[in-house]
Amino acid sequence: MKNFLNAIRSAEDPIPLNKKIINTVRILFIGIVLGTFSKFLDTIPTNELPFIFEFSDIRNFFGRFAIWLLIALCISIYSNSSIRASINVFVFFMGMVTSYYLYSKFVAGFFPRSYAMIWGAFTVISPILAFICWYATGKSKLAFVLSVMILAVLFNMTFVYGSGYFEMRSILELVTFICAVVFLKRTTIKDTMIMLVLSCCMAFALDLIVPFHFG
Repeated sequence: MKNFLNAIRSAEDPIPLNKKIINTVRILFIGIVLGTFSKFLDTIPTNELPFIFEFSDIRNFFGRFAIWLLIALCISIYSNSSIRASINVFVFFMGMVTSYYLYSKFVAGFFPRSYAMIWGAFTVISPILAFICWYATGKSKLAFVLSVMILAVLFNMTFVYGSGYFEMRSILELVTFICAVVFLKRTTIKDTMIMLVLSCCMAFALDLIVPFHFG
């Protein structure tokens, strides 16, 4: 199994334990800050936000899945190993989700239990998804397929389409999708374009099976 996984993507050189701990603590802190900031935006009237926040609809953007998946993807692929990716992404979501709902309960004064359960479930499975995502930047065919699948999911979180219409949710979601393409780019422009085209085709196929885009 180890040889099979290394064929997908080779592990990087080991790093000292103290550096691993420091990096994970930093990721936890980032999660806490972003979770608190996201909930803070929810409690402020739109017309009291800076113009750029209001114009870009950043409050609703942070309330959807795309940005959090991009952050998790970034943490995963830049972690030192697949195990480290699992740990780091789990810690990030623990910090983000916990701070978000603690702020909601003790500062905003309400606790949306159903949404908390959804995000809690997502946090629980995030290490598995992160483990898989870490291998997406490898050079094998399986790594290529993983990249296509990841982009297909993000495509359906970026665009809304159907019979006779096609539009993006927001400019921020489009930027998120472009960033994901950059993170997952292949060694050549040709391969990157093939990956992008295939991800779009897979997104359309997924939409027929699971029309809910997790926006």
